[in-house]
Amino acid sequence: MSDHYLWRAVDHEGEILESYVTKTGDGKAALAFMKKALKRHGSPGQITTDRLR
Repeated sequence: MSDHYLWRAVDHEGEILESYVTKTGDGKAALAFMKKALKRHGSPGQITTDRLR
């Protein structure tokens, strides 16, 4: 069984704006997701994480 990581951008109403699935949960994957989300939706007012390293 292989692990996959789901990255999501959610607005203030709980609507999913962007989602991204990767095989790795590292900083490179996080940066790729953030670049994609920021390009499409602009800068967020707040960023919340699940305490990923």
